[in-house]
Amino acid sequence: MKRNMLQTGQYRIEGDLFVLDEPFMNEDGKPVIYPFGFEPTLHRYRYDTLDKLKQGQNVFVGAMADIFGEWVPDSWIDDIFGICEKHPQHNYLFLTKNPKRYTQYGVPSGKGNMWYGTTVTNSEDMERIYQLPTLLNTFASIEPLLEDIDENISALKYLNWIIIGAETGHRKEKVIPKFEWIKRIVVEADYNGIPVFMKDSLVPIIGEKNMRRDYPKELQIRKRSEKVNKRLSGSCMLCGKTEDKNKMVTLTARAVRGGKAASFGHMCHSCFTKWLTAHNIPVPDLENKKEIEDGEEKL
Repeated sequence: MKRNMLQTGQYRIEGDLFVLDEPFMNEDGKPVIYPFGFEPTLHRYRYDTLDKLKQGQNVFVGAMADIFGEWVPDSWIDDIFGICEKHPQHNYLFLTKNPKRYTQYGVPSGKGNMWYGTTVTNSEDMERIYQLPTLLNTFASIEPLLEDIDENISALKYLNWIIIGAETGHRKEKVIPKFEWIKRIVVEADYNGIPVFMKDSLVPIIGEKNMRRDYPKELQIRKRSEKVNKRLSGSCMLCGKTEDKNKMVTLTARAVRGGKAASFGHMCHSCFTKWLTAHNIPVPDLENKKEIEDGEEKL
């Protein structure tokens, strides 16, 4: 493994593991994504990445790593779950070839936004499904599909989601899944009501018209962070009901004719209509005559 010895101050070694507290830079001042190849490396400077996401996302944690590999210290996993806890608006997907570690470590229970998966490539790997934690969201990434898994296919019924993909690249002995292998998985999934997501690598095998790109309903909902939710939500000045401001009537006032209007509150449509009626003021047709400014209705 080649290292840039000029940058030794940018990393430290804990046992046989690397820890980066800032990006590892090359001689040209550009960050090196994998400075130690695929040696276990904790990029601690990335801990604030989720702070920059305003809307809830589906976050694949450690997409190029196996966080639950036996070589990963519990302390690293502790840090990861600590960050997830700070940002509950996101869904977190974990994937490992060592699913028994989920239970050994003691992953958080009662967290609907945590998804625990395992990799399956052949019939023998299907045993990993039985090692996934019970009563939690679980999935299997059957990628690359290297053989027919019909012999142990009943294990799929314990999952909440199934991902299927073919081997990519130009390996000399590359395996191309047969249509029947894929169909058997889909039939079993449909029988058990499990959504299936197919990678684009399957298009040449089954055709675009047969592709499935389904997500569990929990992964289709995008939640907002508490900070963004507070900025976009408002309370009715009469009934106190809270909802998005763009679904309410924004109340504005100006001191002089032609002056700039300032917003001073919001009302839900029901209260707004009742208030105008109680004061013998004609109710405007907001649906047809509203002006849109920053996603809010202006009177």
